[in-house]
Amino acid sequence: MDGSSEPFVQILDQTGLRQQDAPRRYIEILAPIEVVDGDKSARLLPSSQFEVAFEIVFDSPVIGRQAVDLVMNEDAFRSELANCRTFGFAHEVEALRAMGLARGGSLENAVVIEGDRILNPEGLRRPDEFVRHKALDAIGDLYVLGAPILGRFEGRLAGHGINNQLVRALVAQPDAWRIRTFAPELALAV
Repeated sequence: MDGSSEPFVQILDQTGLRQQDAPRRYIEILAPIEVVDGDKSARLLPSSQFEVAFEIVFDSPVIGRQAVDLVMNEDAFRSELANCRTFGFAHEVEALRAMGLARGGSLENAVVIEGDRILNPEGLRRPDEFVRHKALDAIGDLYVLGAPILGRFEGRLAGHGINNQLVRALVAQPDAWRIRTFAPELALAV
């Protein structure tokens, strides 16, 4: 794998889609839910479609401040996020390896930054690949809920931990969401 979701999309494309007998279920956000931890935050807001907005700020000249705001559907996922790779800093990789972790990590499956440069010979796939991968992470974190979201996700400096807290906060407030289904012809929409 290359650190993005693109290989998974390719496998799904090879397998194909099959219409289901039941209408597709969505989790519709009815009221705002927010988790804040210092300068990090993640929230879900009501919306008639799935939207993802994310902002990151790193004290690194390679990353700096980046933001993305997308209406998310299958086409947008494929064209805007699927090929965006995970990333890390060389000094973090060395520390993880010293602890016996990240043994499979390499320049083939992550963008690695050292100082003011990217170590990967091919460089970035997009100028804002870092924030787009964070948005991709958030979508994956939300999918543990078991259904797509009808709502807007906004993350600021967030990561897996705070996204997990947001999922838990949503589940703990059943009046803030509901399960919604659509007509069978929409059940094929991914």
